[in-house]
Amino acid sequence: MTQSVSEAIRRRLDWRSFADSPVPREDVLAVLDAARWAGSGKNSQHWKFILVEGREELRWLAEHAPSGRWLAGAAFAVIVTTDPSFPYHKLDAGRALTYMQLEAWSRGIVSCITTGFDERAIKERYGIPEKRSIDLIAGFGYPDRRLIGRKSRRPLSELAYEGRYGMPLRP
Repeated sequence: MTQSVSEAIRRRLDWRSFADSPVPREDVLAVLDAARWAGSGKNSQHWKFILVEGREELRWLAEHAPSGRWLAGAAFAVIVTTDPSFPYHKLDAGRALTYMQLEAWSRGIVSCITTGFDERAIKERYGIPEKRSIDLIAGFGYPDRRLIGRKSRRPLSELAYEGRYGMPLRP
């Protein structure tokens, strides 16, 4: 599914239901590898990623993520942790996630994130140090049906200003 970055940005959808098909290891590793190429504040690269695979583990993760019950159907998930001593740690987690999602999309793999989970239980199960922050969990897999849908976005003129808040953008 080769496409330009612009096309991927405009077409990528959040997807919470997955086909019961494994993702080849090479693609899983490519998705993870994409995260390390993301920028980070002061090039600190303080994120750490935990790959979660296997039906039992994904079910357990879903049970401990009330807003991410759909994780049980994913082919794999990634827990993104950061060092909260960096004031921009959540931003850096989002930057890494974006790279993973775009790489996945380019390979025909869909994804979504959840930020509602039992952090204590997840830290304990996956050996995440207390000082680390779990910022998000992303689920990945092949779509369970044809990718349809259209993003509904406001026009740029409603969202961006020029030089000062409230000043319209010039064409």
